Amino acid sequence: MTFRLKRSLAALTVAASSLLLSCSSNYQLVKANRAEYAINKDVAADSAVINTYLPYKKQLDAEMNQVIGHSAVLMVKSNDFPESLLSNFFSDAVLQQALKSDPTIDFSMPSTKGGIRVDVPKGDIRLSNIFELMPFENELIAFTLKGTDVQQLLNFIATTNGQPVAGLRMKIVDKKPVDVQIKGQPFDPQKTYRVLTSDYIAGGGDNALGFKNPIEKKVIGLKVRDALINYVKDTQAAGKTINPKLDGRITKN
Repeated sequence: MTFRLKRSLAALTVAASSLLLSCSSNYQLVKANRAEYAINKDVAADSAVINTYLPYKKQLDAEMNQVIGHSAVLMVKSNDFPESLLSNFFSDAVLQQALKSDPTIDFSMPSTKGGIRVDVPKGDIRLSNIFELMPFENELIAFTLKGTDVQQLLNFIATTNGQPVAGLRMKIVDKKPVDVQIKGQPFDPQKTYRVLTSDYIAGGGDNALGFKNPIEKKVIGLKVRDALINYVKDTQAAGKTINPKLDGRITKN
């Protein structure tokens, strides 16, 4: 670098520093006032605000109140049992829809019991029921896992008193998985398996295990909630009602 260029760069540095100093403010905060405004039933309605959002609310209510299917039973959220009507409906619905895009999937755990948020009523199933059941934007992903990684997932299911699964049967004995069958065949830790789950669970959500080192993963391009909606609509279009059963897919001794 020449002497002239060095001198020019030094002059630019000095000029820039002077400019920054000249732009700094000499003002200082000496006092601050704040007030709290309670938001409760005593606050008067603001008609301007109401008139602004009311058309959108009417449109949203009309959409969310659509009846998209019917259930023959009340499906209750419960974390106390290894299997429930709601968890079976949830996992079966998601797996069936995902198989349309990837028929190589062996079994699914699309959510944990904690991720299933509310009951689904007997009778009319409205779009809002599914949004309340699954309010998250979780995406479905199919993983190819080594048998040792599937074993980690099975251990997680057993130690947490069962999770929503489809295509999988097992017993829980002393918090360990035994008599495991995948697609009707005994689990072989030497094989690889295609496992469907959500991006949340795959990332370790709810402390789920087994998805950290997949052989392969494939984004299905379908949200968990959309899979549920599609399943309910397909069932309705076929002239059927949602009617899940307790089939012993997970039992506890």
